[in-house]
Amino acid sequence: MQATLLPLTPSLSLYKSQSSLSSSSSSSSSIFNPSFSSSSFPSSWKLPLVSSSSSSKLISLTPLHSSNHLQTKATTTAAADSSSESSSLFKALELGILFCLWFSFNIYFNIYNKQVLKVYHLPVTLTAVQFAIGTLLIGFMWGLNLYKRPKLTSSQLLAIFPLALVHTLGNLFTNMSLGKVAVSFTHTVKSMEPFFSVLLSSMFLGEMPTAWVVFSLVPIAGGVALASATEASFNWVGFLSAMASNLTNQSRNVLSKKLMVNKEESVDNITLFSIITVMSFFLSLPLAIFMEGVKFTPAYIQSAGLDVQQVYIRSLLAALCFHAYQQVAYMILERVSPVTHSVANCLKRVIVIVSSVIFFQTPVSPINALGTGIALSGVFLYSRVTRIKPKTD
Repeated sequence: MQATLLPLTPSLSLYKSQSSLSSSSSSSSSIFNPSFSSSSFPSSWKLPLVSSSSSSKLISLTPLHSSNHLQTKATTTAAADSSSESSSLFKALELGILFCLWFSFNIYFNIYNKQVLKVYHLPVTLTAVQFAIGTLLIGFMWGLNLYKRPKLTSSQLLAIFPLALVHTLGNLFTNMSLGKVAVSFTHTVKSMEPFFSVLLSSMFLGEMPTAWVVFSLVPIAGGVALASATEASFNWVGFLSAMASNLTNQSRNVLSKKLMVNKEESVDNITLFSIITVMSFFLSLPLAIFMEGVKFTPAYIQSAGLDVQQVYIRSLLAALCFHAYQQVAYMILERVSPVTHSVANCLKRVIVIVSSVIFFQTPVSPINALGTGIALSGVFLYSRVTRIKPKTD
């Protein structure tokens, strides 16, 4: 097996070596503000001219109580406003951290994953390894009660199984594409996901797109075609694998709508993702053994002339980043609207493309860059004119 690899750092190579913010709330005491009527006053207080000392005290106390009440009310309002501002600031900071983690995990997943796939040409096995690591993490969280273990009914499992199947195929096709073409080109082709989303939704759900949605698909398709025609690493296996990934990932959208369990039996996004990950592992493992055999052993990797330790380390890091970025994506989706999530997903794809071009020093012609830019502009436009929930992979 002969392949070249640009290491993440100059000192690392996959080949054998030859030489969380807290906020606080303010509390305030309430003031009793009695309401006096004329009938409750002593008769001496009802005289037109009040000259007694007791009457003077009454006259002077009344504005004092009113002033204290107003001051206390103002203090309570200010404290509530301050608490509200602190809570909003905390939520904004938390959301910003989640977005940074989402982008960072995605970038590192693509880098580590591409490094391994360039020398270890077994994408089905690597996909199974990634689902295996995710399953171990989920089992760890459930075992230590870090996250509530779900109790699923048979109807829920039957509804989730098709989602797990297309999820498995979508990630498998993505890895197949990353193993054949540049990371930047794979993600450029994957920017056509909105096209498949609209097509499948109209065919199986009867959701006809608006004129603006159709208009936004034109630059997406045109940009991908232009980028493909000038892509230096282009080959049909990599291109078709990326397109198949689009088809399967967007099929997950359609299936989630058609095969959704009853509302009273529904599960939250994080639990759904966890169940899908576990199911995907059990689906991908026999597929990997059948198609590629058991070839992730130290003996096989060493016989291929690779550094066993580095292959294992980078495969593990890729799997951890793979699980982490999808988990964070679902956490974000619970906090923002689908449109906001879609815009962020478009920005994430831009960052991944640019970072991979810089890291792997991918040759990019001006026409290729123009095509990629047009396609991503179309994706951004699409995210603004539709309410279809985006995908996160």
